[in-house]
Amino acid sequence: MPLPPEFHDIARRVNNWGRWGEADETGTLNLITDLVVQAAAATVRSGRRVPLALPLQQDGVQTGLIPGRVNPLHTMVAVNLEMFGPGTVATSDDTVTMALQAATHWDGLTHVSHSGKIYNGRPANTVTAHAGSAFSGIEKARHIVSRGVLLDVARAHGRERLDDDHAVTPDDLDAAEELAGTTVRSGDIVLIRTGQIQRYLAGDKQGYAFPSPGLSIRCPEWFHARDVAAVANDTLTFEIFPPEIENLWLPVHALDLVEMGMLQGQNWNLEELSEACAEERRYAFLLSAMPEPFVGGTGTPVAPVALL
Repeated sequence: MPLPPEFHDIARRVNNWGRWGEADETGTLNLITDLVVQAAAATVRSGRRVPLALPLQQDGVQTGLIPGRVNPLHTMVAVNLEMFGPGTVATSDDTVTMALQAATHWDGLTHVSHSGKIYNGRPANTVTAHAGSAFSGIEKARHIVSRGVLLDVARAHGRERLDDDHAVTPDDLDAAEELAGTTVRSGDIVLIRTGQIQRYLAGDKQGYAFPSPGLSIRCPEWFHARDVAAVANDTLTFEIFPPEIENLWLPVHALDLVEMGMLQGQNWNLEELSEACAEERRYAFLLSAMPEPFVGGTGTPVAPVALL
């Protein structure tokens, strides 16, 4: 079905095409300036380090919902191989086949398109089966280090986990921001906790995938107003799933990635971070979330670390 007028109205309000020039390929990452990173570094007080990635394993989060998006297939290609002769130093090597968005990952700006376009108004057919993304490949997102802010929506509601049909709204983000005691500002990377990943950690892959709480179509305007650099959360689908508007699939993906040029992350484990932030009574930290630079990639695995 065609995208409804409501979608196009929001798209016009959050559109960043041309904001950083016609040649721009990195979108809102331009908001992470040297001054932003300097200020982010000043948030480190205790030196506490909290990893946010799921393990890369064959029994991962993927359930077959998306064809071809396979969990990591790990194979040993050499085990204690004495390649220079008996008694010499031996080596062990392995290889892996996986979807770039199999586990904890960033969606690149070319992960989705709509109306025949990707970010900055480029044609969607610049993404090809042969070479992937000719523009805005994930390798262009070279330095994702900034101030991170945890918006713990579940904790703000006094819940361990949001209900399956909870669409996270701007009001929810405001409440979580108040809980955090800090104001989201330009260049920040916002991490939104729903608690949904608890289902996966408890062994319920299907329940983790569907149905799922997630972001409402109204959230991109909140991010745009605050000049957020990137957003990630602890769900498989990122946005509310099934969608809040019937037959409007992945509208938040399209608004974030295509219209705003803003990376979004999924399957981030925010449980330990939630406890750490509550214990230290501060929800802002230095976040390192460097992408693996797969040339032409539409996404990338990431092993983020929050430094408190």
